[in-house]
Amino acid sequence: MRVLLPATVLVSVLLVSGCGAGGFNGVYNLPLPGGADLGDHPYRVRVQFADVLDLVPQAGVKVNDVPVGRVDQIDVGEDGWTAEVVLLVNGDVALPANAAAAVRQSSLLGEKFVELRAPTIESASGKLADNAVIPRERTNRNAEIEEVFGAMSMLLNGGGVAQFQQIAREVNNALEGNETGIRSLLSNMDSFIGELDTHRNEITRALTSLNRLAATVSAQRGRISGVLQDLGPGLGVLTQQREELVGMLKSLDHLSAVAVDTVKQSKDDIVADLKALAPTLQALADAGEKLPQSFELLLTYPFTDIAGQAIKGDYLNAFVELPPPSSPPDPDAPAVPLRPMDAPVLPGGGR
Repeated sequence: MRVLLPATVLVSVLLVSGCGAGGFNGVYNLPLPGGADLGDHPYRVRVQFADVLDLVPQAGVKVNDVPVGRVDQIDVGEDGWTAEVVLLVNGDVALPANAAAAVRQSSLLGEKFVELRAPTIESASGKLADNAVIPRERTNRNAEIEEVFGAMSMLLNGGGVAQFQQIAREVNNALEGNETGIRSLLSNMDSFIGELDTHRNEITRALTSLNRLAATVSAQRGRISGVLQDLGPGLGVLTQQREELVGMLKSLDHLSAVAVDTVKQSKDDIVADLKALAPTLQALADAGEKLPQSFELLLTYPFTDIAGQAIKGDYLNAFVELPPPSSPPDPDAPAVPLRPMDAPVLPGGGR
């Protein structure tokens, strides 16, 4: 009894002093053995949670399941609805400035702790400094075991689990007697999926082309809008002239009927004319290159194109001496000059 009495008195004094210094909050602030090593220069991180569950001060702080700090303080945020948790983290632990935090549970019925991790959606940037704040948007918590059991109870009692038997029965009734058709349907679907997989490159190119077409149409959206706006008045004019257009089309139909009837009645005469024209066309085809040469000579008669190129000038004079037709020529008689012949028009306008 002499040994136990002082120990009992000491424990009682500690409890009384703890309650007098702020009740159980003072007990929460007592350091616990076996906690994480904070090092010589720990830094503070303020984390905002919508709900911290039953997280308490002195709880652990982990990164990749490794203890790196502890929860130093839990307060209510300035808005009155958010819990603000102050963490002490070992100064040697480097975390990005946009790190995320979550309240986790060590086991099914284990203690709560705060997990710090790098962001998963966005890329990590910067470094988490002293007195940094992790906002509520980057924090969450795990579901409680009570919440899981409550959801399961709601599902089992008021959900559709009790109707699974009825659903299975109806499916069996629908499939009964249709096994062959369903098997054929599955086989056809397998073939269809196989063909789609075979032509996936063509489908990809078609989708890419469609994307380019959509981009082109989007770039020309202003012009298309203008065309559609201007198309309205044009359609209005067509609507007003609808009767005239219908009458014109009816007249055109009547004209086409008359033309077809005329062609049918004169078909034999047209065929006979074409047959009669065939020898003439054949003769022209046989003439070949002679016909163009004849036209060249006809247009420059009596001189050819070569003569026109050899004689320079605008006029051509010719002098011809002919003997008398009844008596022999007299060598002493003087020669009688003839008048110049009228030359044809030469290139240049002369004769």
